[in-house]
Amino acid sequence: MSETLALPSVRGSLKADAPLAPLVWFKAGGAAQWLFEPQDADDLSAFLRDLDPSVSVMALGLGSNLIVRDGGVPGVVVRLGKPFAKVERLDATTLTCGGGASGILVSSTARDAGIAGLEFLRSIPGTVGGFVRMNGGAYGRETCDILVEADIVLRSGERVTLANADLGYTYRHSTLPEGAVVVSATFRGRPGDPAAIQAEMDRIAAAREESQPLRSKTGGSTFKNPDGHKAWQLVDQAGCRGLQIGGAQVSEKHTNFLLNTGDATSADIEALGEEVRRRVKDKSGIELEWEIQRVGLAK
Repeated sequence: MSETLALPSVRGSLKADAPLAPLVWFKAGGAAQWLFEPQDADDLSAFLRDLDPSVSVMALGLGSNLIVRDGGVPGVVVRLGKPFAKVERLDATTLTCGGGASGILVSSTARDAGIAGLEFLRSIPGTVGGFVRMNGGAYGRETCDILVEADIVLRSGERVTLANADLGYTYRHSTLPEGAVVVSATFRGRPGDPAAIQAEMDRIAAAREESQPLRSKTGGSTFKNPDGHKAWQLVDQAGCRGLQIGGAQVSEKHTNFLLNTGDATSADIEALGEEVRRRVKDKSGIELEWEIQRVGLAK
């Protein structure tokens, strides 16, 4: 189906029928109709401007919080690579961060610059673009606590700068328009001692290591925490610890994580999540909401 789509020329990399399973944490799922890795923001902007408006566009970060369905993703998947992975100090408490920069790079740069308050990003396996879109958070902090503004390329190709207040932040949600790509963000912390910042990052890393199945094929936190509840406790109370469908399993270590034990399809993983939701609803009356994004077509 890829050959039927006339695409604008690019300076970056544009591949047809590109497998996405190697690029996502679950290591499952189909291909992108087109995978575009722009050379810079101008390349991305020109491409989206000239791309048929009916073609869907999806940004892909580290693929940690994502189920790509087995039938693949129609349209264009945009992946921000090294050109978008820079982090630079603006002033004593502020960093400008490329949309493809990892949480580890951002928090480490903040530490070296003596900027506290960004340590929590160390624990989120994603990129700046994903943090901005999903109001990523952990250990009592969220992206909306540190974001000053974000530079965005809209689906139309127009480049805009949106302030924190423009993004309509709520828990794990923003009003960033569909098809928009975050190319950079400005984060502000507070003055801090690098040694104390490192100690806090070490504490967070140890807590994650102890409680989460970090060395497994997983997608991170599967469900949002409902008001007044912890998703993992509801899943555990519904008897789902270790539950399996095909090659997919609810983690024994942390029940809000689903695992690909080796040969799971994305259909297995999604079906397991839906079965967990059903059992939790039957047990507690609470309807869990997916935190993991599910994209693409079923096979």
